[in-house]
Amino acid sequence: MAKKVLVIGCGGVAQVAIQKLAKRDDVFSDMRIVSRTVSKCDAMKEKLEKNGTKLSISTGTVDADKVEDIVRVIKDYHPDVVLNVALPYQDLTIMDACLECKVDYVDTANYEPEDTDDPKWRKIYEKRCKEAGFTAYFDYSWQWAYKKKFEDAGLTALLGSGFDPGVTSVFVAYAKKHYFDTIDTVDILDCNGGDHGYKFATNFNPEINLREVSANGSYWENGKWIETKPMEIKRKYNFPQVGDKDMYLLHHEEIEALGKNFPEIKRIRFFMTFGQSYLDHMHCLEDVGMLSTEPVDFNGQKIVPIQFLKALLPDPASLGPRTVGKTNIGCIFTGTKNGEKKTLFIYNVCDHQECYKEVGSQAISYTTGVPAMIGTSLVADGTWKKPGVFTTDEFDPDPYMELLNQYGLPWVVDENPVLVD
Repeated sequence: MAKKVLVIGCGGVAQVAIQKLAKRDDVFSDMRIVSRTVSKCDAMKEKLEKNGTKLSISTGTVDADKVEDIVRVIKDYHPDVVLNVALPYQDLTIMDACLECKVDYVDTANYEPEDTDDPKWRKIYEKRCKEAGFTAYFDYSWQWAYKKKFEDAGLTALLGSGFDPGVTSVFVAYAKKHYFDTIDTVDILDCNGGDHGYKFATNFNPEINLREVSANGSYWENGKWIETKPMEIKRKYNFPQVGDKDMYLLHHEEIEALGKNFPEIKRIRFFMTFGQSYLDHMHCLEDVGMLSTEPVDFNGQKIVPIQFLKALLPDPASLGPRTVGKTNIGCIFTGTKNGEKKTLFIYNVCDHQECYKEVGSQAISYTTGVPAMIGTSLVADGTWKKPGVFTTDEFDPDPYMELLNQYGLPWVVDENPVLVD
């Protein structure tokens, strides 16, 4: 089909997505990889060419905080689609550049302001939190505000094509299409049963990970948000191929989209597993202010504590060779079919070491990078192409589900699961 894809970012998730895109010569003929650090892009280009990719690969630099610099890159390359695997703080600048250059857009995580104390954002942020009824750090409304702009431009913006969000939302659409007349409840479960051997490390960008975990939790029930204190609600669950794990209720962005797009669902919750050591370290860092996003004076200069912490922690991209164990991520459903009550668990199990053998990453990056490739491919080949701004649950789930099986994330349907109380 001779499509061209521009990938912005070259971190752990991006490197998985790039390697998977390099295998999609049925859709793409060319790929350009750009980031602040061109040496990472060049190393990836060398790896792809050594592995025999049929795509023409090029590299470059970009400052994704600046619309004009992203525009420069897009106008020089003329891609058919842009895959944003940079930071969530940069979603809007990249979307602006895509609109200016008339090119489709895909990302893996919703936008969040880097500094919510910035006067530019504070008033809007507080208004949206008040309307939602909870104090979330992040939500989809920033990007949903681009809906008409993308419609008028005839462009597609696909938001959140990672695993959660992304695959989990596709699981909901798939369950509704094939197994339920009405879905009553959804519990999204994210279990990482892996062990990297460090006393404390995060499996993806530390700044994003720690902000997400330390924020207030929330869930959707009867058409409104119910807010909880951070890590207040705990459950234990026996995950297939992983075993018993403690999991905690968090706020997560796909709940917002699912609540809007599936208004019949009475309750949607998100749980993630954490070990006690991780929680102890996180609470200690939070207590001394190291998770703060507010700049502090240090020896005459301003530093952001959580960004300084990020520089001290292991790079998530370095965890691959030392991480063992498996992940299990999926959705448990209750509802009705033909007037009868029904339950279902759709999930994927991913092995950290198998991921490392294939692409040199641990399973957390793998389970996000593969869906990033899938969403980008479906937009590029026209399967998921329509004007506007969408999440993954708003399209036909079947092509996405087929590609999950084909490209390394096979899924299981359990029609008699243990429910979460």
